[in-house]
Amino acid sequence: MFIATLIADGLSSGDIADAQARLAAAGCAPGEAVWLDADTACDVLFASSPEDARAVLEGAIAGVDVIVQPLEGREKQLLISDMDSTMITVECIDELAGYAGLRAEISGVTERAMRGELDFEAALDGRVALLKGLDVRTLETCLNERVTLMPGAKTLVRTMKARGAYTLLVSGGFTHFADPVAGEIGFDDALSNILEIDGAALAGTVRRPIVGAEAKREALEKALNVRGQTADRALAVGDGANDIPMLQAAGLGIAYHAKEKAAAAADARIVHGDLTTLLYAQGIARKHWVTG
Repeated sequence: MFIATLIADGLSSGDIADAQARLAAAGCAPGEAVWLDADTACDVLFASSPEDARAVLEGAIAGVDVIVQPLEGREKQLLISDMDSTMITVECIDELAGYAGLRAEISGVTERAMRGELDFEAALDGRVALLKGLDVRTLETCLNERVTLMPGAKTLVRTMKARGAYTLLVSGGFTHFADPVAGEIGFDDALSNILEIDGAALAGTVRRPIVGAEAKREALEKALNVRGQTADRALAVGDGANDIPMLQAAGLGIAYHAKEKAAAAADARIVHGDLTTLLYAQGIARKHWVTG
């Protein structure tokens, strides 16, 4: 048995009937609809052809996010997440570049790297080299002035932890940001890159090994192995091309407000909602959320 979860503010019974009709026309044999939260999230059960179900539902109903997956095992025991533009609203390296007067130059490279048009490690090295000499105190200033949590981040992580899940933040960004962000949200652990320092300034280099696409996938596999869990118990979320191996290795890989390559590679994409959408994907209604 499979399930399509529809999520949107103002979700209507008409939206659900539309989804059921589309599933029927695609030969997916839809069954009952079960509301998780009235006017916000609803599960539609169906019997077959999940690939066809995703094809006919995703993007078909205006303003509605859809997650298609097997019904069994939908609640996960491991959350692994990207940081920049996923758990926080910004790309930290672009914000740092703003303090150096290089935002336009560096953000263009960031955008291309996240779209998968550039080698991630080479692009990271090149951008960090441009920041050589930046006062190290700027890192703290940037964290305090520019870094904002993504809506729903705390609720997602704290709810999953309260239900026994292990949560890991993995970032191609930097420890100066990832460690405090992970602590504020409530992640169990964090893995990210280390900016090397020369005296009181950035050295313009990143310590090896770099946390890139393969390191993210390996972190997921290690976390599963340590806990004796299989990939179907993992939920991964990210937005860029360097998240693709991690998204594909998880039982449920979700592209969150993502670049097209990541969205195409993931099991589902979130376009409209915030991070609490990932709780609805696991069948967790609002009354069970841990907030604050």
